[in-house]
Amino acid sequence: MAERDAASRHLPVLLQRCVDLLAPALAEPGSVMIDATLGMGGHTEGVLEALPHVRVVGIDRDPEALRLASARLARFGDRFTPVHAVYDEIPEVLERLDLPGVQGVLMDLGVSSLQLDEAGRGFAYAQDAPLDMRMDPTRGRTAAEVLNTYDEADLARVLREYGEERFAGRIARRIVQAREKAPLERTSELVDLVRAGIPAAARQTGGNPAKRTFQALRIEVNDELAVLARAVPAAVEALVVGGRIVVESYQSLEDRLVKRAFAAGAEISAPPGLPVVPETHAPFLRLLTRGAEEADAAELARNPRSQSVRLRAAERLRPTPEHLRPGRGDAGSTGGPGGRRPDRTRAPRAPRSPNGPRRTA
Repeated sequence: MAERDAASRHLPVLLQRCVDLLAPALAEPGSVMIDATLGMGGHTEGVLEALPHVRVVGIDRDPEALRLASARLARFGDRFTPVHAVYDEIPEVLERLDLPGVQGVLMDLGVSSLQLDEAGRGFAYAQDAPLDMRMDPTRGRTAAEVLNTYDEADLARVLREYGEERFAGRIARRIVQAREKAPLERTSELVDLVRAGIPAAARQTGGNPAKRTFQALRIEVNDELAVLARAVPAAVEALVVGGRIVVESYQSLEDRLVKRAFAAGAEISAPPGLPVVPETHAPFLRLLTRGAEEADAAELARNPRSQSVRLRAAERLRPTPEHLRPGRGDAGSTGGPGGRRPDRTRAPRAPRSPNGPRRTA
């Protein structure tokens, strides 16, 4: 029942294209792929069916997704290994499983079908629900906590940076005014505030006016961009030579991070003007797509959720040069691409005090 439930609720985006891109790296018996964002297991199922000699390690931070995917993939036995983790923890997952490297990595980013379809999770602006939005509902700060504790400047920053919302300041002001009367608790309250904060003319196009605000809050609650900035370099480091990585993004902020990470590996890192490029500065990645691929008409007709997908893929050509390995340089202290991951036992980031620096929780 759970297997049928997961399969009926999740249609994987660009499945055949993902399999085709990964297959050359997974040709040898005993090959291992990491599905870094397992969800309900649709992509993993496609790989396991198409490549019967491959093992997949499926990572997800959502316990319910792991439960549903595990039931769906139970018929593959020990060829599938579920792991409860955030996908920037790939190095720790491989160490725990005693895997020195893998031949493939797949990332299907953003919110999953499971999270969108379950109204009680608070991800969907079209359904009234508690303001939660945590991908792992067992830990972390909820959207309600963000809305009710961040000061106006921080709320505007989140909406502007993560939602690319033109009216971030107006919406943040409405939120602060509303919570002075009573804490915000429901998604419908937030939708009404966003609608009231956006000029009537701007509400006529672009779909639901709350879409960008919900995206921004989801990214903030789950620290999505910081996790992605650490996860892509970690995934590349997990690949053996000849291994391949495929990433599907669904909004420009994600795609920009992936593009930059791949480009950094596919470019010569030596100073310009050298007569001969040292091997240590030669590219260590080969781009497999020309720019970002989008869904064609057939995919859109089959799966409307593929409308915003941007797919990029790369192949590892050689080990990463020492000077470009994750953790080198200033990135390690900032949590930027390749940097150190924060201690996950720490409290989530607290809002700035109106009169001073950011408070600690």
